[in-house]
Amino acid sequence: MSSPPSFSVIGGSYISDLLAKSRVDIIDIVEHCYRLHHLGGTHNPDSYFLRFDDKPEARIIALPAAIRDVDRKAFVSGIKWISSYPRNIESNLQRASAVIVLNDYETGYPFACLEASQISAARTAASAVLAATRLGPQGRQAGRLAVIGGGVIAGTILSYFKASGWQFEDVCVYDTSPGNADAFTRNLSARDIYAVRTGTCDEALAADVVVLATTAGTPWIPVSHRFASSQLILNISLRDLPPESLLSANNILDDVEHCMKANTSPHLAEQRYGQRDFITGTIGQVILGDVHLDSGKPIIFSPFGLGVLDLAVSMFVFERAQADGARQAIPGFFAATERWTM
Repeated sequence: MSSPPSFSVIGGSYISDLLAKSRVDIIDIVEHCYRLHHLGGTHNPDSYFLRFDDKPEARIIALPAAIRDVDRKAFVSGIKWISSYPRNIESNLQRASAVIVLNDYETGYPFACLEASQISAARTAASAVLAATRLGPQGRQAGRLAVIGGGVIAGTILSYFKASGWQFEDVCVYDTSPGNADAFTRNLSARDIYAVRTGTCDEALAADVVVLATTAGTPWIPVSHRFASSQLILNISLRDLPPESLLSANNILDDVEHCMKANTSPHLAEQRYGQRDFITGTIGQVILGDVHLDSGKPIIFSPFGLGVLDLAVSMFVFERAQADGARQAIPGFFAATERWTM
C-alpha cells in the first residue's frame, strides 16, 4: 500500500470490457480460490442480511472476507455489499446491484471501490462452469443444457460455458414468465453465445445439465420428481429443490457451514432429516481429488457464494486497472492519516 494511503474507484464500463475478455482467467482464479479456501488460506465469515418489513422479497447482503495466499504473496480483505430486489425486473431494472470495497490487509485502510454486480455474476458463472467441468460429462460436451430462470446470472453462466469450450446439441430456457423466456432467447442468440430456444419445464428438468437460476424463495420442483443418475444440476439459486431431491443425490457444496443456513435446499434437508449424511463433499475437495461420487446418483452442486471469490476476482480487476491506468483516483479521500501532527 502506498504512503500516504490512496483511494480509487473502478467503474462498471471498464470492468465489463475486462471481464468479457477474461472469462477463462476468471474460471482459473475461482478454481485456485476454492483450493485455497479448502486448505485454510481464507477467512470467510457469515454473510449478513438486511431485510425489510414492507418488502420481504428484497434484501441487501454484506459478505466480508479475507485472503491470505502465502504462496502467491497475495493478502487482501474486503466486503461486498449486494442488493437483491426481485421486483426491479418489473421496471426492466436488473435485480442485483453491488459494490466491493478492498482493504489493505496490514493497515485496514480501504484502497478501492469497484462496481460489483458484474464481478458477482462473473464469479457465480465461473463457479458453475468450473463445477460442470469437474463434475459433469467428459470432454465438455452434453446433449441438452437447460436454464430455469431467464435472467442476467443465467445469461452470464451461458457465456462462461461458451468461453470454456462447452458444446451442446440443444440449449433451452424455461421461465414462469413467457416474456422473460422470449427476451432471454433473443438476447443470448443475438450475442452469438448459443442458439437458445424456449422449452417446457419438463424438458428443462430432464436436461443433461440443468442450471437453476430463479428468484424462488421456497422449493417448487415437485417432491415426486426424480433426476436421472446421469444428470448434473447446478443449484445456483439454492432454493428450488425440495429436501427429497438432495437425499437421493451426490451433493457437492462450496462450503458446508455457509450452505446450512437461510433455508437453502441443503439447510431444509438438514432440518427435515436431522443430519448431514447426504453431503458428499465440497468443490475444494473435488478439485483436490478427495471426493468419491456414487455413479448411480445424480450430482447436485449447491454454491452459497463465497465472499473470497469476489475478493479474488476484484483483485484481478484492480491489478489490471492499475496497469491500464483505468483507476479513478479520489484525491483527499482521507482527510488525515497520521495519528498525531508532528
